[in-house]
Amino acid sequence: MEQTLEKNQTATFITSANLLEHWQGHRGLTRRVIEAFPEKEFFEYSIGGMRPFAAMVQELLAIAAPGLREIVGGNTEDLNEHLEHQNSKAYLLESWDQATAEINQLWAQIPEEKFTETILAFGQYEGTVWSTILYFIDNEIHHRAQGFVFLRSLGIEPPYFWQR
Repeated sequence: MEQTLEKNQTATFITSANLLEHWQGHRGLTRRVIEAFPEKEFFEYSIGGMRPFAAMVQELLAIAAPGLREIVGGNTEDLNEHLEHQNSKAYLLESWDQATAEINQLWAQIPEEKFTETILAFGQYEGTVWSTILYFIDNEIHHRAQGFVFLRSLGIEPPYFWQR
């Protein structure tokens, strides 16, 4: 059945609230992947030339909340992937939780019409707000999959990917 729209009216495939829920589901799963790593391997283990998972998590932390701060505030953020974590998985998990809470706070400040605006994320990457956020999510899924490979190669069963 086709839907007829009036002029200047658009159909909505997913709401802002649904997109946030989807992203936070991924973030919860990625958090469980972080938890599954033994401390030493989280920071040191690598295969096939990939970075250790802790380095990937630092990248994800450098993108998510800072990227949303940039979207909300309009000020270019630095893409800083090097946190002073002192080789503490607990510290990075705490940072993850703080970023998750900040994402929720920032999300509430994004009006629906802003999602179609063009931005230059981190002063380098042009796209619409919605395409930029989808990149944030896609990047997280990509790195989480690498974490799954690491865990399996260590003989550790990763969390089920569908349990978000």
